[in-house]
Amino acid sequence: MSAIFEKVALIGLGLIGSSMAHAMRRGGLASHIAGYTHRAETLERARAVGFADSLHADLAACVKDAAILSDVGSVKGAVIRDVGPHVPEGVHFIPAHPIAGTEQSGPEAGFAELFDGRWCILTPPPGTDAAALEKLASFWRGLGSEVEVMEARHHDLVLAITSHLPHLIAYNIVGTADDLETVTQGEVIKYSAGGFRDFTRIAASDPTMWRDVFLNNREAVLEVLGRFSEDLSALQRAIRWGDGEALFNLFTRTRAIRRSIIDAGQDTAAPNFGRGKKDQ
Repeated sequence: MSAIFEKVALIGLGLIGSSMAHAMRRGGLASHIAGYTHRAETLERARAVGFADSLHADLAACVKDAAILSDVGSVKGAVIRDVGPHVPEGVHFIPAHPIAGTEQSGPEAGFAELFDGRWCILTPPPGTDAAALEKLASFWRGLGSEVEVMEARHHDLVLAITSHLPHLIAYNIVGTADDLETVTQGEVIKYSAGGFRDFTRIAASDPTMWRDVFLNNREAVLEVLGRFSEDLSALQRAIRWGDGEALFNLFTRTRAIRRSIIDAGQDTAAPNFGRGKKDQ
């Protein structure tokens, strides 16, 4: 594939930024890859990996001549609200959210295949230039992603149920286990069953990032959390009153969702949910 952009500037050189750089190299999507971080130590680590053509501690120098402003965060309404008013005239601002990742971080964590077969959602504000939108969509397809265009508020509600609430539940259940005085931490670690282990995998995610996700998507998270609390109360009643039929029907319905995710190629039926070494 020929280069889509003459220059791509990556602000942040962690898992997503470094993976984008590797995937750009693989697909020949950019003539020049520039990277920025304000941390000297991270800059040196990125230099050692060697995925960028130039590395910068000065942000203005890094982004000079880059064409479209985008991001990779999992909350879109807040970024449009907070960043949109400050975008210079003539710069196309098109937020994006690649739905891909691992619990690893840093310049060394990136790999070119991270986005392959995963979705990237673009949430262009009203009036976005159609040619710029298609160019960014082509770029993400070149990185390996399937691309969907969605209104920002709807995106935030979808991600609240598919990503943000599951993380909140994981943080809470692991915290509950840690706080339970009648069960020691050693027992929790020693006797962890598969379900709890998977919660700990999610709960190992970056605490700073997830704090910011919940604060910036509070309306959608609170909306789905309210619905979840109601459904949890119904489940509690079914267990209390021995309503095996209600439990069986729920478990059968949710099992079908798991099969649909596998059929859609968003996970596998392999042991450990198909997660490879990079996902541990």
